Amino acid sequence: MKYTTLKLFTLFCIILLCLIMCSSVKAQDNNFCDDEICVVQFNAGWNEVNGVEWLSKLTDCGITTIIIDENKITQTHQKDYGIVVVPTIIVFNGKEVKRFQADLSFKMLATKEDVQEIIDEIIMKKF
Repeated sequence: MKYTTLKLFTLFCIILLCLIMCSSVKAQDNNFCDDEICVVQFNAGWNEVNGVEWLSKLTDCGITTIIIDENKITQTHQKDYGIVVVPTIIVFNGKEVKRFQADLSFKMLATKEDVQEIIDEIIMKKF
């Protein structure tokens, strides 16, 4: 009887540990780009006029735009990545590296040079 209780407790701990590990991996992982460095712009349909025009001019990275009010999947991204203001730009390198958010007027203050600098720093750290 003692060993059965111990086995059940051990199994419970293993399952609990797996659940914790899986939830933390989901929060850090992104499947937005095939590239190692990925720049994601989160915006909303009602704010497309304030979308970042220069995003496509970034180099050495993958680029994706997600409209958070488009469907249930993108609404999940909003929650998973803590998007509270749009547009928000997040630079990923396997996990979130840097976040740039719009001001109160929903306009992005960060420049192409600001974001490209983060990308270049990630690349330089490899050497």
